[in-house]
Amino acid sequence: MPTVSVVTLAKGRPAHLRNVLTGLQRQTRPPAEFVVAVMQETPYALPEVDFPVRQILIPGTELPLAAARNRGVAAATGEAVAFLDVDCIPAPDLVADYGRALSEFDGLLMGEVLHLPERATAGDWSCEGFEGLAERHSDRRGPPASGIEPCPDYRCFWSLNFAMRRATFLAAGGFDERYRGYGGEDTDFGKILDRRGVGIAWMKGALAYHQYHPHHMPPVHHLDSVVRNAELFEAKWGYRTMGHWLHAFRVMGLIDDTPGRPIRILRRPGADDLVLTGQQSHQPYTNSASVIRYLEARSPEAHPAAVA
Repeated sequence: MPTVSVVTLAKGRPAHLRNVLTGLQRQTRPPAEFVVAVMQETPYALPEVDFPVRQILIPGTELPLAAARNRGVAAATGEAVAFLDVDCIPAPDLVADYGRALSEFDGLLMGEVLHLPERATAGDWSCEGFEGLAERHSDRRGPPASGIEPCPDYRCFWSLNFAMRRATFLAAGGFDERYRGYGGEDTDFGKILDRRGVGIAWMKGALAYHQYHPHHMPPVHHLDSVVRNAELFEAKWGYRTMGHWLHAFRVMGLIDDTPGRPIRILRRPGADDLVLTGQQSHQPYTNSASVIRYLEARSPEAHPAAVA
């Protein structure tokens, strides 16, 4: 069974990161190490644990997600690397599950993700206590009933919780670091693997619990980087990605994404847009599909496009 390093990208959210570390401390099989790619000026104050923890500082004013993942893998020493977002608490068997699965599957594996409501991690928490609270995202397909199931569509790759053999990641060239800010870099990586014939698969197990934090879906708060990264993807592959988000932005009157032309930002998101797309305290996750259905049910006149 390969040794497994865990890599997390982090900016702010120190309480979330400490919960990730606590989850790793409670693993049935400890990770070889925990590498934190720190996307802020100073490292975190973290408690002592029973495995090595290393923090590496990643330069960049915007979220350098692609670069941070690549630097994390470069710093890792494990034969396999499991990637967890800073808001994802690993269930006790996550490291062991990925180690077993990657001993038989040489590709990208996507573990399970369940979403926690607000205050689920307040006070003393346990993964056993999350049972009955955590929910599966309605916009994402669930894991197979057992084992590993090939994913035929690279666009399904979700970078919240995944793992690969380190050598396979490096041979593929890693993430394209031209992607800056939020959106598109994971779909691009999925496309790279697809072109190289590297398999992508869902798996039963390797569960992570996504911690509550206010968010927006579709991500109007990342309008600029979504637009920029969609155009980068189009220049590279011949078509745009993040089409559901672009569609929502268009219906909201935020952009003009006429095919064959550069995407134009028509106006900045306002207070009403933030309210419409914002996660409510009773929601364990945000849902782009429900927002899009609501927008499409309203008349076009409800979304005037004003040039900024």
